[in-house]
Amino acid sequence: MNIGPYCLPNRFFVAPMAGVTDRPFRQLCKQLGAGYAVSEMVSSRPDLQDSLKTSRRANHAGEPGPIAVQIAGTEPQMMADAARYNIDRGAQIIDINMGCPAKKVCNKWAGSALMQDEALALSLVSAVVQACAPQGVPVTLKMRTGWCQAEKNAVSLARAAEAAGVQMVTVHGRTREQGYKGDAEYDTIAAVKAALKIPVVANGDIDSPAKARAVLASTGADAVMIGRAAQGRPWIFREIAHFMATGETLAQPLVAEVKSLLLSHLQDHYSLYGEFAGVRSARKHIGWYVRGLPGGEAFRARMNLLTEGVAQTHAVADFFDELNTRMDRLPEPALNRAPLEDRKPETVA
Repeated sequence: MNIGPYCLPNRFFVAPMAGVTDRPFRQLCKQLGAGYAVSEMVSSRPDLQDSLKTSRRANHAGEPGPIAVQIAGTEPQMMADAARYNIDRGAQIIDINMGCPAKKVCNKWAGSALMQDEALALSLVSAVVQACAPQGVPVTLKMRTGWCQAEKNAVSLARAAEAAGVQMVTVHGRTREQGYKGDAEYDTIAAVKAALKIPVVANGDIDSPAKARAVLASTGADAVMIGRAAQGRPWIFREIAHFMATGETLAQPLVAEVKSLLLSHLQDHYSLYGEFAGVRSARKHIGWYVRGLPGGEAFRARMNLLTEGVAQTHAVADFFDELNTRMDRLPEPALNRAPLEDRKPETVA
């Protein structure tokens, strides 16, 4: 699997999710088997480039490559400038967001709203490709199947994007109208794959190794991208890799390993955000890890009241130490995870 000059170790990717796929989370997923990860979406507005939120999202210190940054906006020149800005700060691949369904994004005609105006969408794609080409930086595109059920134009837009120089297309199998509700459909992804020569990635509702294999088989896609199912379960990538290679289901992780992974994640998280913001923004990650586990909801309620990093890490350690007295490994995913519909990511600022 290649994106431009970059050869990826596998075809199991982390989806960009605002408020979730920051550098610590991307690094953890890569450590646990993800072959590729895309940053949270970064606004193309120049007045936001010096904001604390954008500076954190553009922080790639120590992250293994290739570094992929997703940008969002509506003005071709502004998007081109944003691509150059992020390349100067370490981006090796630029991804264009044409899939975010959030109202605050779509109301400004960014994200999936661009799919309603193909001429604008393609002028934006062309501007970004032209900005990246002199520096040898490939451009990718993430989109939905269309704006609504009556306006599914993923195939035509993907063809035009390929002609403009985009080197990979990811399709989430829902319209913008659906948001994250209902079931993802994969027929449109299969149609996009059949129409293109560049790699196509399938996204939407892939929450198990068996589902990953089924989606790859039904769509013919070159890779799968996993978002919400990796929240609180970043080891899903090694589970998929093992299943695809052997046909066998990997045992659930040891409770002791999960404790170690989460504590390490928290330290990396605090180092990026600082203690005040880090403790508060880490709560959602901890909540995802413990959801459905024995005593998890009561622990989450107590943990959400803690305001210091030492207290938060001690509470996490104590929770998993106590859990380890009951079980060696986590229960099967069906027993300890909420439905995907309940796991909506945050939106871009």
